[in-house]
Amino acid sequence: MIEKQIIQVFFALLRSAICGQPLSEETALLYDPDMQSKLLAIAQKHDLAHLIVLALNNNGLITNDTTSKKRLLAAVYRYEQINHTFNQTTAVLEELAIPFVPLKGAVMRSYYPEPWMRTSCDIDILLHREDIDKAIAALTERLQYTVNYVEAMHDISLTTPESVHVELHFDLVEEGRAQNAVDVLHSVWDNAVLRKNSNCWYEMTDAYFYFYHIAHMAKHFENGGCGIRSFIDLWLLEKTDSAEKSSRDKLLKKGNLLTFANASRSLCEVWFGGKEHDDLTLKMQDFILHGGVYGSSENRVALQQSKKGGRLGYLFSRIFIPYAKLKRYYPILEKHRWLTPFMQIRRWFMLLRPSVARMAKTELFANANIERNTADRMNAFLNDIGL
Repeated sequence: MIEKQIIQVFFALLRSAICGQPLSEETALLYDPDMQSKLLAIAQKHDLAHLIVLALNNNGLITNDTTSKKRLLAAVYRYEQINHTFNQTTAVLEELAIPFVPLKGAVMRSYYPEPWMRTSCDIDILLHREDIDKAIAALTERLQYTVNYVEAMHDISLTTPESVHVELHFDLVEEGRAQNAVDVLHSVWDNAVLRKNSNCWYEMTDAYFYFYHIAHMAKHFENGGCGIRSFIDLWLLEKTDSAEKSSRDKLLKKGNLLTFANASRSLCEVWFGGKEHDDLTLKMQDFILHGGVYGSSENRVALQQSKKGGRLGYLFSRIFIPYAKLKRYYPILEKHRWLTPFMQIRRWFMLLRPSVARMAKTELFANANIERNTADRMNAFLNDIGL
């Protein structure tokens, strides 16, 4: 369990970095140089070490100036590399007149005080499904990108020669995830707006981008965790002057995500606005700090056990995934549903991949060892946050 004082200082430092304000005298007195390694350990788990170092440096609390400079320079370099790849990729799409919508970090960086402060692991771009093959052919031929895998639920992953990951999405959220947010997001193209001076670069409206952000957070929660960075994003979105704020809640209500959004907003107010914790925000905080950016296997399996009726139900759901999910891996099932049993078997052969086999082994171990009351607590937690 992370000490309460460490958590308090950690989020005060994040506030300082994002808002550009010095620590309060009270918080500065709570800080001890011996905390630094623990603070950075939490930050690295959530890909926020550069922001903690920035805040420590700005408040005169850093103990190793050389290390801090290296971390900050690494974050700036990472941004420049990703931005260069993004510009290269979109230039090819523009040249081929392939409509696209930038997602996630590519959009969120403009909300931060400095764009390099918003790190990303990859570049996410939405395309029409029918344009995916054309885009892949062009990117692999012209820019020497390599395709990582093709059996994907909602995107195709590529890697550049510089090892930057690019994900070409054809769906924003899979069916059955995040309260079935796909029911709202399927119309994203109908509501996208063409960017000025472009023939194929589209942007989501504020309300749709906000809804997508909440849906993506909900998806991560269902998968066992959610990064703190997503809450920084949400905090910054909340602080924008938008004429569409009422439209945001209308979409959230339509997509059954308003309860989750309100819980997430409350946690943002605690972490970045100085509000006091209540029982629910404390539970959310513990869940997030335990899970990291992509969630823990224990969290993920406990959540799914609570949804699937226990260990056997969870195990069955992992062996035989529903048709709606399977057809995302194998689009041929849209026209030939009779192939479903064969595609189930084909999917099992994914276990021959070492990375998939390791993940399956970890989940099976967690499934066998999680106690029933843990799954019950997770089920109650999900209900409380509207998932």
